[in-house]
Amino acid sequence: MLIVTTDSIPGKEIVEVKGLVKGSTVRSKHIGKDISASLKTIVGGELNGYNEMLIEARQIAFGRMADEAQSIGANAIVGVRLMSSAVMAGAAEMVAYGTAVVVK
Repeated sequence: MLIVTTDSIPGKEIVEVKGLVKGSTVRSKHIGKDISASLKTIVGGELNGYNEMLIEARQIAFGRMADEAQSIGANAIVGVRLMSSAVMAGAAEMVAYGTAVVVK
């Protein structure tokens, strides 16, 4: 599955547009990581637990989007975008979306 943020794929021709596809997940970290992150905000630095959470969330959202595209017969997704939002303290939603297409 080719996944790109551009509206076209160099060297490929879009022969069919299948439609909008998306994948999403809501992730959180356990209370121990949350307490650790709270302490880290006092001294500064990277919040590794939350960074790991967002990396995992992106991978899951991309995977679900690709699965949806494959299920409708697409072999590529163009115009991919990511969106995230805080759902509650310590939890974030990650959404990946784009246009499923068939390319040759």
